Amino acid sequence: MSDPNKTTVGPVGIRHLFEDQTYHFQALRVLSDAGAGAADIAEVLQAISTIPAGDADAWYDAFARIARVNEKLAEDCGDRVSRGLARFRAHTYWRTAEFFLASDDPRRAIAWKSQIENFDQGLTDQAIAYQRYETPYENGVLKSIFFPVEGGEKRPLLVIVGGFDGTLEELHFMMGKAANERGYSTLLYEGPGQSGPVRDQQIYFTHEWEKPTSAIIDDLLEKHPEYDRIILTGISLGGYLAPRAAAFDDRIDGVIAFDVMYDLGAVVEKFRPMINHPVYSKLPGVSWALENGQWVFGKDSPEAFIDAAHAFTLAGVAQQIKGDVLILAGEIDHFVPVSQVEDFEKALVNARSVEHVIFSEESGGGEHCQVGAAALWQASAFDWILRRFG
Repeated sequence: MSDPNKTTVGPVGIRHLFEDQTYHFQALRVLSDAGAGAADIAEVLQAISTIPAGDADAWYDAFARIARVNEKLAEDCGDRVSRGLARFRAHTYWRTAEFFLASDDPRRAIAWKSQIENFDQGLTDQAIAYQRYETPYENGVLKSIFFPVEGGEKRPLLVIVGGFDGTLEELHFMMGKAANERGYSTLLYEGPGQSGPVRDQQIYFTHEWEKPTSAIIDDLLEKHPEYDRIILTGISLGGYLAPRAAAFDDRIDGVIAFDVMYDLGAVVEKFRPMINHPVYSKLPGVSWALENGQWVFGKDSPEAFIDAAHAFTLAGVAQQIKGDVLILAGEIDHFVPVSQVEDFEKALVNARSVEHVIFSEESGGGEHCQVGAAALWQASAFDWILRRFG
């Protein structure tokens, strides 16, 4: 007879949502927004259960479907809060739906328009105060969104910028909302090569990120001179962009590299031997990175993109940063080697202070930009802000 007191050991749970790391990471990225009210776990898990890894059409269809479900829910909701949350989820799902599509796929325009409309409608439904700005830059404009909070002028203004593939609105759910809840006003902005400028104006990435950032800060301080301290957070490739801007603009009192990106060229150079490889070139993480790189850098070949990426290094620049610096990193980051933390720290010879946090796999924060562990990394970031700036 079997022992009724003996625990039966079955299969363990899963850590990866897909065997393919790129599809796993993007699915986890969606789930990261659940804590900010911009995703729901079960409907995301249901959606990805229909997607074969590597199938961009199935990915689009699954997330577009749940985006439309939430749009319908918002239309039917009498409760203002529920309506706004449904709009926020629709925004996230439209953003996600287009992720793996080719840059010229007509479905991108549908998803792009829908995600922005849902975001703005959600803010209105939630009665969240915000202002959209357009800052003249070269022959075009750069967009930003300002979220003021009561008494925010007494604390540092948190300025947030994304990276290689994020969107302006997404920044609110990644960090902006959490900052507002803690009493900090926020300014979210996008620069050359990022979603709006590259789609609407064909303005491509520049390694001289101090130029767009200074233009944004000039415009913001002209409108809101009451803010006398600025902390700049850069997300993903923003881990290069934000420190680069801080090196040339002393109005930036603190910078958060979320996560570290000391040398983009070193990161993407690994793709060069894979460009024409019969197997590796077809891997989702390789094909997507090279195609997206060509698009946002405005290059006509993968080789040209990789060549251009080598200008995006903090070597020879980081020593100009004079403010406080926080460097975040994930132990199992599939994109940026954790060794870049030490490279960056060693170069920060004139910074007022330097701290780093490397999140372990066991903590749940080991992935790139701690996807899936928003509360974990935010605890470290906001504690650092409180210690350094109050």
